[in-house]
Amino acid sequence: MKVGQAVAEIMKREGIEILCGYPVNHLLEFAAAADIRPIIVRQERIGLHMADAISRVTSGRKVGAFCMQHGPGTENAYGGVAQAYAESVPLLVIPQGYPRRLAGIDPNYSAVREMRSIAKRAEYVMLPNEISNIMRRAISAIRNGRSGPAIVEIPTDIWNEEIGDLDYTPVGVHKTAPDPADVSKAAEAILAAKRPVIYAGTGVHWSEAWAELKQFAELLGAPVTTSLGGKSSFPENHPLSLGSGGNAVPKPVHHFVQNADLIIGIGCSFTETNFGIKFPKKKFVHATLDPDHLNKDVVSTVGLVGDAKLTLQALIGALKQTIKSNRDASSVVAEITKVREEWMEQWRPLLNSNDAPLSPYRVIYELMHTVDIKNTIITHDAGSPRDQISPFWVSTEPLSYIGWGKTTQLGMGLGLAMGAKLAKPDKLCINLWGDAAIGFTGMDFETAVRERIPILSILLNNFSMAIELKVMPISTEKYRSTDISGNYADMAKAFGGYGERVTQPGDIKAAIQRGIEQTKQGKPALLEFITAKETRVSKF
Repeated sequence: MKVGQAVAEIMKREGIEILCGYPVNHLLEFAAAADIRPIIVRQERIGLHMADAISRVTSGRKVGAFCMQHGPGTENAYGGVAQAYAESVPLLVIPQGYPRRLAGIDPNYSAVREMRSIAKRAEYVMLPNEISNIMRRAISAIRNGRSGPAIVEIPTDIWNEEIGDLDYTPVGVHKTAPDPADVSKAAEAILAAKRPVIYAGTGVHWSEAWAELKQFAELLGAPVTTSLGGKSSFPENHPLSLGSGGNAVPKPVHHFVQNADLIIGIGCSFTETNFGIKFPKKKFVHATLDPDHLNKDVVSTVGLVGDAKLTLQALIGALKQTIKSNRDASSVVAEITKVREEWMEQWRPLLNSNDAPLSPYRVIYELMHTVDIKNTIITHDAGSPRDQISPFWVSTEPLSYIGWGKTTQLGMGLGLAMGAKLAKPDKLCINLWGDAAIGFTGMDFETAVRERIPILSILLNNFSMAIELKVMPISTEKYRSTDISGNYADMAKAFGGYGERVTQPGDIKAAIQRGIEQTKQGKPALLEFITAKETRVSKF
């Protein structure tokens, strides 16, 4: 068996069904021969974002995989790998490397050397017979512990070398639980708290701990908020839901976090970021898979190291020794309802606005009330779309919202939506982006058309870098530096997809319905809504 055949066979045994990539990387051909579908993108970063989403919407049960050309291909891929690393997303990345006689000679780029700091594991293949060991280490790193990208760099001159018979067994998934002594300390702190708030992170998704999180919250009668990555881990139509917290937050999140006497973090890092909740100095019970996160950005009153599902099961068991039935949450629910209603009253004029140019909030509100929420996966893009949708979109099903943000690459939402559709073809998969984001990755709408990935793209076009207006007043006035132009509905049509431009509020709902119908017929749709230069976001 050749090296390339062995890699493809190992991927197949590990359940990988799709390989996103850009030529020339010889793995694409070997994968196709092994019935692994290659998806060819227009730029490397989009392919990584697609693979990223495949992992996210399956809780890592299906591992996203990406390959690219040596040299410029690996250079272009850096951002997508960095994004996955920042958010602990399991990815198998297989760059083609320079021939062994040239590898390491300046200025030749090495993915292993240059991406080691943004990968959980990075390893060269220098000896053909070591391919099974190297791939086993990569997949094991992806599947166990806090995940991230694993890079296996394969020189271009090694693919067709023979290794004999393949000896490879798929790796196992092994989980850890917190120390029972720490569980007892955490339970004691939780029982002593008068106003606890639960903060759920992406770890709840990776461990599929949605039922345990709900049971935990209802047992305590405690309100729940999430990070952007953790959004949809707790049903946001639940009476105890506060909504998710990012750069923009619903008022109930701010109110309860500020007035909490204990924050219980589950499956989170508490990483300080501009795209997360700003936590005041409080007592923290911090449950995380990675011990390096303890005491990193907040002081852990009690630390719990382990899988989120196992941690919640242990906490529930310890608390039930004292709390025999679910606490009465009526006063907490009444407080949430009051604060939320006051906040919504301030935002309803924008959510129901009849103005033209359109309010982006009206577009989002109409979208949420038109789609079948239970059968929809939606993602935001960076910038204004993220801050406009995250406080108001009510996610009710696990993994129905792909939130992200520790780094924020414009244009990521398109790749995420395409990857989600590949992994969950029966879902309506939507990306919400702005006219700045489409400038970065808009060409890959053609990938959606060519590869038959019928997603719905909702574009908010205000012909401006609106959030930069306040920080670039001189350059805007003198040189119009924040202006952007384009007719993106026509672009979608030119690529062979469905495109429609909407300017009037009364046309929003019908346009969304037409776009959904196009996706049902197998055609990607782009709806371009001409919006006002809205800069208001829900911040406190």
